[in-house]
Amino acid sequence: MRILLITPPLLQFNTPYPAAPALAAFLKSRGLHVAQADLSLELILRLFSRRGVLDVARVMRRGNRPSTRHFLAHAREYAATVGAAAAFLQGRRPGLARRIASRRFLPEGPRFAQADPFELDRFPLPERARHLASLYVDDLADAIRDGVDPRFGLARYAERLAVRAPSFAPIRKALEGPPTRVDRLIDQIARELIRRRRPDLVGITVPFPGAVYGAFRIARAARRMRPRPRVVLGGGYVSTELRDLSDPRVFDYADYMVLDDGEAPLLALAEHLEGRRPSGRLIRTLARAGGRVVRHDDSEPDVPHRDKPAPDYGGLKLDRYLSMAETLNPMHRLWSDGRWNKLMLAHGCYWRRCAFCDTTLDYIHRFDPAPAFRLANRIEQVRRQTGSRDFHFTDEAAPPALLRALAEELVRRRIRIRWWCNIRFEKNFTPGLARLLARSGCIAVSGGLEAATDRLLRLMNKGITVAQARRVMKAFSEAGIMVHAYLMYGFPTQTAREILEALDTVRRLFKAGCLHSAYWHRFALTAHSPVAQDPAAYGIRLVPARRGGFARNELSYTEPKGFDHDRFGPGLRKAVYNFMHGIGFDAAVRSWFDRGEYRGRSAPRP
Repeated sequence: MRILLITPPLLQFNTPYPAAPALAAFLKSRGLHVAQADLSLELILRLFSRRGVLDVARVMRRGNRPSTRHFLAHAREYAATVGAAAAFLQGRRPGLARRIASRRFLPEGPRFAQADPFELDRFPLPERARHLASLYVDDLADAIRDGVDPRFGLARYAERLAVRAPSFAPIRKALEGPPTRVDRLIDQIARELIRRRRPDLVGITVPFPGAVYGAFRIARAARRMRPRPRVVLGGGYVSTELRDLSDPRVFDYADYMVLDDGEAPLLALAEHLEGRRPSGRLIRTLARAGGRVVRHDDSEPDVPHRDKPAPDYGGLKLDRYLSMAETLNPMHRLWSDGRWNKLMLAHGCYWRRCAFCDTTLDYIHRFDPAPAFRLANRIEQVRRQTGSRDFHFTDEAAPPALLRALAEELVRRRIRIRWWCNIRFEKNFTPGLARLLARSGCIAVSGGLEAATDRLLRLMNKGITVAQARRVMKAFSEAGIMVHAYLMYGFPTQTAREILEALDTVRRLFKAGCLHSAYWHRFALTAHSPVAQDPAAYGIRLVPARRGGFARNELSYTEPKGFDHDRFGPGLRKAVYNFMHGIGFDAAVRSWFDRGEYRGRSAPRP
């Protein structure tokens, strides 16, 4: 049994997405022949190459946008420099930093308007050059989106087709319609890979809406090859959005879909395809039978997190990932800058009570930590395999007791790494623990401050207060650890005054040096959250959904006593962008909004 695990386009391309390496390690430990490939990276490498740029220039039909006008006027310069810029962002040509920073090497399009020369001068030469090279890549991406394929984005492809998608029909129409230039590239890369690997089973992870169309595109290509491999889809989008899937047309592209953790379902599926397990004993697997969707769900337990092997990065082109620095804020760019070994300390969330979270689903509800000594063993194994000492612990919320034990183990063994993770701003993160974590290599933490007012934090059941969060942020900051806050606006019953109070709290945290980076997002009501289970308790009414047999996750609702929260989004994002760059601390909170915007008006949430 030959298995090929694929990461589809488009996801991050500075580091491998963790699903395939984790599954590859487990399946190999059970004696299966497993290969893996990152088609998100492969697509980017094809597009951002000399040949890719010349192809884009050849097929570009519109030059009426600033991005396309600039690209068409400088296409030869882009073709001549794109290889060098990509190599620099891959870390393979560091000597180019001075030429790039000179501002005379790369063509500079509309994105360079945000490159403030005074701000750039505050940073070392390599960081300045990486920021400029990243803006260059952004200009190219904008030109592809505006002139070749409107569905294209650097970290997503055709995302709108999969967001709030009750019907599979729009995705199917796009798959069977005239292919774009990007579509053709995905088809070509997929066919080349499958022809070379000759797998019996192709597994494709689908973590986010921006990877859904790419995953189905790859599945479509695989199903049309001879000999034809079986295709299985899994990952976060499948496990949340497609749990109630009833449209059998989806299985024109995939033979199977698996839910939640993939280790046990994929092992069972491999045994089934080898004739060693009947279909009735498949685990959390959707398939088509008799023209309808059926679910096979044997009761076998999941693999304990402590028993899983370290991720296996074999076969991935680790020296070809591109580190992007689209912002000079050192905390905010961690998600795109650097190649991080991704590792999970504990499955699930130890708190698992937040009202807005998918607390009923396995990836949150089933808390299962691994012991510190085994985690340290995995860290050493991955470090040896990849040659990198940089780690991102991808937990929903890393438990403070486990972080303490791991930090003590790392210090005791003298394992020298850099790492960051997501936490809750809870009382157990004391100044002493923060100093220990810094000593073990922690450089940054992120956590949910959400609505940043105590009434709403209680309503959300976050288990923290604003004052407590501030003490934790201060402890980490004084230990030399950067802090990022996830922020939320539009939670049910939130008032305009509370939004202004939240922004003022965030302003004060930045000004005091407790917070280094933040991001506001609009509250979305998901079907598997406590709010959805009891909407009346949060002052909202669910809007009956049109069922189309495909995705069901984000729900529509009305808030009779609410405000038009969406009007606050631009001002909140503008304010926090300035705070991240040390600007605007003394401006009045209301000045970030258009006149009257902060007063709000009653409106339904569509």
